[in-house]
Amino acid sequence: MNNSQDRGPIVGAVDPTVQPRYAGWTTFARLPRLQDVPHADVIVVGVPFDSAVTYRPGARFGPNAVRQGSRLIRGYNPELDIKPFEVCQFADAGDIACNPFDIGEAVGQIAGELTALLSTGARAVILGGDHSVALPSLRAAHSVHGPMALVHFDAHLDTWEGMYGADITHGTPFRRAFEEGLLRDNNIHVGVRGSIYDKENLTEDAGLGFSIITCSEISKIGSDGIIERIKDRVGDAPVYVSVDIDVLDPAHAPGTGTPEAGGMSSRELLEVVRGLDGVNVVGADVVEVSPAYDHAEITAVAAANVTWELLSVFGRKA
Repeated sequence: MNNSQDRGPIVGAVDPTVQPRYAGWTTFARLPRLQDVPHADVIVVGVPFDSAVTYRPGARFGPNAVRQGSRLIRGYNPELDIKPFEVCQFADAGDIACNPFDIGEAVGQIAGELTALLSTGARAVILGGDHSVALPSLRAAHSVHGPMALVHFDAHLDTWEGMYGADITHGTPFRRAFEEGLLRDNNIHVGVRGSIYDKENLTEDAGLGFSIITCSEISKIGSDGIIERIKDRVGDAPVYVSVDIDVLDPAHAPGTGTPEAGGMSSRELLEVVRGLDGVNVVGADVVEVSPAYDHAEITAVAAANVTWELLSVFGRKA
């Protein structure tokens, strides 16, 4: 990661003891905007695209919902003992505009914009948007880091062959990513549950380099067991973390497009993401927040805190 100390003082987030958290810029955690800092080591960038969903739409409004949910975040992470915004330069890069009518063109636009942002040396957490945005994000990260191991939190495999004649949807990004050589063969899904189309889906998924921790296993091995299995799986490889908020039970994340009963709790997910401290995380996304189905910002607040833990992990690597 870039050394911020060599490039002037760090511009931090707005102090909530000076300005109320409901006021001011609606950047993530009220961080400075990218254009207001001379450089950035870690950026948050929104991708408001949801034209590749197969059930409930609305994730195009996810980035702003997550930013709103992040207003409650304070500057110190006691679990990781870090004030990440004081360690290196964080900034909010705003949203990437893309074609809402053409999935292929949009994916190209997103990949191009993200590649340009990462070429500066920054690392990024992407706020979706539906899960198809993970594909262009992986393309951009691959341009810097080469093939990566994927840690994928989701109720669903998202390695389907295609849907309705489209080869890029929110259910296919990781098959496409593996086919394009963006991923290694030591990937892992966490939180998978519910019905699938056929048993063959599991065989095909394994052939794409994935192992699975199902939700039914979580109560048996706990958060520490999940973290241990993730770290054993990915080793010292560069790691991309993709979080579909529907990995959470609908009780903890009702505002999503394809909810599945029996998911993780918010506490469990935060514990596991926090446990990625020490893993070589080079990029991440948090996707599928659909605020039209949310209640009292439950989903948005959960997604914002997942993002905060990812940013804290990045800060620990500074």
